[in-house]
Amino acid sequence: MIDCLTEDQPAAVPLWPVTPAELALWRSRNPNQAAWVGQCGFEAAPGRVLLLPGGEAGLFGVLLGLPAEPDLWSYAGLAQALPEGLYRLVPELAPEAASAAALGFALGTYRFRRYLAQAPASLATLIWPEAADRAFVERTLTAVSLVRDLVNTPACDMGPVELAQAAATLAAAHGAACRILVGEALLRENFPLIHAVGRAAAQEPRLVDITWGRADAPRVTLVGKGVCFDSGGLDIKPASAMALMKKDMGGAANVLGLAHMIMAAGLNLRLRVLIPAVENAIAGNAFRPGDVLASRLGLSVEIGNTDAEGRLVLADALAAADEEAPALLIDCATLTGAARVAVGPDLPALFTDDDDFAAALERHGRAVADPLWRLPLFEPYRSLLESKIADINNAAEGSFAGAITAALFLKSFVKNARSWAHFDLYAWNPKARPGRPVGGEAMAIRALFAYLAQRYPASGGA
Repeated sequence: MIDCLTEDQPAAVPLWPVTPAELALWRSRNPNQAAWVGQCGFEAAPGRVLLLPGGEAGLFGVLLGLPAEPDLWSYAGLAQALPEGLYRLVPELAPEAASAAALGFALGTYRFRRYLAQAPASLATLIWPEAADRAFVERTLTAVSLVRDLVNTPACDMGPVELAQAAATLAAAHGAACRILVGEALLRENFPLIHAVGRAAAQEPRLVDITWGRADAPRVTLVGKGVCFDSGGLDIKPASAMALMKKDMGGAANVLGLAHMIMAAGLNLRLRVLIPAVENAIAGNAFRPGDVLASRLGLSVEIGNTDAEGRLVLADALAAADEEAPALLIDCATLTGAARVAVGPDLPALFTDDDDFAAALERHGRAVADPLWRLPLFEPYRSLLESKIADINNAAEGSFAGAITAALFLKSFVKNARSWAHFDLYAWNPKARPGRPVGGEAMAIRALFAYLAQRYPASGGA
């Protein structure tokens, strides 16, 4: 995908990004094109593209409409909208805007083509904006593409084995240590919930454990839900609810994307990544509604619903992460339909007791066009998880506040981390927009990286 950005070449067509307020000035400076702009009704609406004719010489240039506060998505439709050829932004942009333009343009070229025989159509190419931070653009583009590719791959080719291998490959690329516990080893090393959820599948359950960075650096731990397919278990989902369950490992995919950004930037932190990789399948040894299961933390869990399996595998992984008392513990999961009802598909729901972290993350999310929305960890709802025979139930009584009760369930397994945050995300675009085709999506990781880069900058900056 980075091939859509190239080195400077003199024959590039000029491309002018303009806001509605800037358009009048541009027309006054280009009187030979002013009439054409008016005849076409171009008013610099965000994302609107106008080709400017140049007679026998071809294009005179291109106008791109921008909002008053342009973001990377303003540039994301260009590669598809422009004729094949080379283009150059004029005038040169400030560093932050230049990086956003390059990233947005490149993201607009993403397509998942693993199963398609036809070669992709040729697209427009953009000259690297002079002030763009290439390292930032390349690592972000790689991270987002990794997330999308992992989520888009169906479970026949992205089961627990393949997800664990993808994590191991990423770790090796950055010189990180990677340990994978498989099958009965989970029981020997006290991960009973992960084993219980995944034991009925053809591929054995496993736990990926990656570590990177100086041992004495501040500890940041990422936990990602890696349910590679969720049938619902014995509380089986209807077909309509099962259709997209290949994306139930979207939390793990997003965690791996964020891990790539952290390691590629060399942030000054001790990174740990934990991914329980399982398939929630149905067989004679599947866990059942009404079972009481042990957990790593020691809490007994009554199974109110086998389709609430993601919080079970996360509970064991969070408990393991929490034993090190990290400075920051983050989990990402495609956890509840209730979160999607509350905030829709585009906004990850954030749960945390750390007000400073939440405020900073929301600020960074706005700055990098990677929004999220904080929901409350309302403790009185903890009573909805009570069990008469165990310490806690994995499914709340009734249908109210499903995202909150799921977050409260996870919170029960975090005792020592100085700060913990849970992201309930969709990891999927249900409709196409420029730079965001239908399919798997990276959510919250650009905002999280911006926060982490500011808090734990690499030597000489991130």
